[in-house]
Amino acid sequence: MNSPGVPPAKVARLAERVRHVLSRLHQRSAPPPAAMLEVILGAWVSQAVAVAAELRVADELAHGPLAIEELARRVGADPDALGRLLRALIGEGIFTQRRDGRYALNALAETLRRDAPVSVAGMARFVGSPEHREHWSHLIDAVRTGDAVVPALRGKPAFEYLHGESTLSEIFNDAMTSMSELAIAPVVAAYDFTAYPTIVDVGGGHGRLLAAILGAAPAARGVLYDLPPVVAGAPALLAEHGVVDRVRIESGSFFDSAPPGGDLYVLKSIIHDWPDEQAAQILGNVRAAGGTGATLVLVEPVIPLHRRAFPGKWTDLEMLVNLAARERTADEYATLLQRAGFRMTRVVPTASPLSLVEGKAI
Repeated sequence: MNSPGVPPAKVARLAERVRHVLSRLHQRSAPPPAAMLEVILGAWVSQAVAVAAELRVADELAHGPLAIEELARRVGADPDALGRLLRALIGEGIFTQRRDGRYALNALAETLRRDAPVSVAGMARFVGSPEHREHWSHLIDAVRTGDAVVPALRGKPAFEYLHGESTLSEIFNDAMTSMSELAIAPVVAAYDFTAYPTIVDVGGGHGRLLAAILGAAPAARGVLYDLPPVVAGAPALLAEHGVVDRVRIESGSFFDSAPPGGDLYVLKSIIHDWPDEQAAQILGNVRAAGGTGATLVLVEPVIPLHRRAFPGKWTDLEMLVNLAARERTADEYATLLQRAGFRMTRVVPTASPLSLVEGKAI
């Protein structure tokens, strides 16, 4: 399946290999201590990006270039300190400064606008939040024990803690929404959904992915399944995308059950949130609902066997720190699916870091 603006997965992988080679050449062009220091200071770059996103610098510059005094006034910052922040970010290729001294957006800075077509501002704010930084400061504890650090720090599991922190929860939801939007086009382009009359999105939130799938499969009908407070916000989004009349909304927990009668069950960014025991329980409930012959598609990063950089290797550590969960290799998914009553049939790569892990109920 082709989608405008989405390259074939093979082209995306080739681009990744080229970037890997160039990155290694860049590293080898400097003495090892200098190259290593550059890697270490990446934490500072990430935090500076988070500050720019929190201050809404890109949102203000979306209206046009601004002098530092006016920009600082609009975002509520000290002009000298803001100029120093932007000077550092410009050195990383984020934002630009014109000859007349005014600051402006460039391609990377555009992604920090909160109203950008695909915004990463929410993710920048979440990763840079004091709470998230504190969790990652205990990565060594997670590595030593294999346990999540959040329960020990916060006295409750990660999701429970997050739900009790309204501001952090809002930032997290914004981050997850933007990351989901980034993945939708590659996922829909990579897989033929037209073969399935009834498509069930388990843990599907407000239904953004399901709406895109139904847009690509006009003869299909959908079932959206998530917790009651979550699906309460779904009708407006489904109506916005013109599929509300083709979707049945059901509420519940995937730890208890899943809607019966689906031909295809889609779970996006669900299974990586859970250790094997709970993941198998979720998949077992889907197996019971779908029955023999039903198709399962998990939308997750699948850890490749190569030794190049891959975002899933870092989200794997995020899962460890917060949830004692994990990203998985194809072999690990095959084992997990078999445990839950599925046979893994293939892994479909996309132009994004996500893949589609397909299985058949046996």
